[in-house]
Amino acid sequence: MQKIISYPLTVIHFLVFFLILVIFHPIQLICYKLGGYNPHRKSVYILNWFLMQSQLPLFNTFEIDFKTDLPVGPSYVFVCNHQSMFDIPPLIYYLRNYHAKFIAKKELAKGIPSISLNLRIGENCAIDRKDRKQAITALIKFAKNVHKKKHSVVIFAEGTRSRTGVPKPFQTNGLKTIFKYVPDAVVVPVTINNSWKVDRYGKFPYGLGNKISLTIHGPIPIEGRDHDELIQQTQEIVHNSITSTAV
Repeated sequence: MQKIISYPLTVIHFLVFFLILVIFHPIQLICYKLGGYNPHRKSVYILNWFLMQSQLPLFNTFEIDFKTDLPVGPSYVFVCNHQSMFDIPPLIYYLRNYHAKFIAKKELAKGIPSISLNLRIGENCAIDRKDRKQAITALIKFAKNVHKKKHSVVIFAEGTRSRTGVPKPFQTNGLKTIFKYVPDAVVVPVTINNSWKVDRYGKFPYGLGNKISLTIHGPIPIEGRDHDELIQQTQEIVHNSITSTAV
């Protein structure tokens, strides 16, 4: 019964979601052209707040739990598991005070209103996962800019989404590159729960009545740490807080 009900509600969501993207595409451009970085990033935060609200027809909601206060100032590397595309709007919105920049596959950098634009002009990083040389070069350039400007990074360390909620081992190369070029940053493990349930039926329709939660764990300084040990510790923290899987 729930799946049957979700068909018309998903159509409503799609219409609202796409309308938001189309409306905010020129808003982003105007903010960027006339005001530069800060007006543009504020428009992106508002965009992602609306994208979160587009889940309301599906009765899906978001919540965040900061386990400790994170003072604004240091560069943070928010290391997350990845369950669906709906992980991204709450991360952008709730981490807005930390100038969090994303690492994403290059395919997202074109063809999607608002989203592709922000990936290109918002000082994020688009990598070609099939071209190791390009990926490393782009990551190094990105990490140097993060270090220079005291921005933060959001990285989905598993590399790809877990569509069942079952966690995957962290990919280490991207993390080690960031650790090397932003050595004074602080790692913050982030556990995402329940967003995989939105995709439980596949691409259409979407699941109903899910509470998508983000747990922001305590910070771990990079300086003085063995990178392999740090990655293993971060993975254990993230994965141990996953509360729901399909198997």
